[in-house]
Amino acid sequence: MAIVVLKSSRREQVGSAVSRRMRQAGSVPAVYYGRGEAPVALALHAKELDALLHGAAGSNVIVDLKVEGDAALDRKAILREIQRHPVRGNIIHVDLQHISLSERITVEVPVVLLGVPTGVKDGGGILEHLLREVEVECLPTDIPEKLTADVSHLNIGDSVHVSDLSAPNITIRTEAERAVASVVPPTVLEEVKPAEATQAEPELVKKEKDEEEEGGKDS
Repeated sequence: MAIVVLKSSRREQVGSAVSRRMRQAGSVPAVYYGRGEAPVALALHAKELDALLHGAAGSNVIVDLKVEGDAALDRKAILREIQRHPVRGNIIHVDLQHISLSERITVEVPVVLLGVPTGVKDGGGILEHLLREVEVECLPTDIPEKLTADVSHLNIGDSVHVSDLSAPNITIRTEAERAVASVVPPTVLEEVKPAEATQAEPELVKKEKDEEEEGGKDS
């Protein structure tokens, strides 16, 4: 995995009001932590961060963190958590974790399905993507962009599992027996039968007969 330079600066003030003003000015509040060091509050350039994420392989990008005016803080780090606004989708906060390129770390890697299952094409089944990320352990430079699962051979009732996934130099920590995807039978809608004729008509006939009998008595 490529290592991308990410520029930042220290920020002395923290809090929601400060963070809001930062975002309005085009910065993203961030926190750098890890390896027994005290957390450091940082500010990132929003446009540079967006460009980095759009050009990087997923969110597991390794950054060469540069801190303006404090070269002692320059570190290799990983974007451990990226928080986005629930409506607008813009990045509102980032957690950066210090890493060593020679030590294994654990990250979440997306799972992508390949192909169209036989059970979908020929049997009208439905493909269910049950597990979209798995936990893997590896060196930072070995983090895969994604793991792929070929589902083209699946018939109705078949599944692929975590044990079917692999990539060089990684250990998958997610339980091997967990299903990643499966093909289920098509949904069958039962025909709704028209309601049975009610007993209103016999009751109506009885009512009319009673009225006729009462009318005959009056005459």
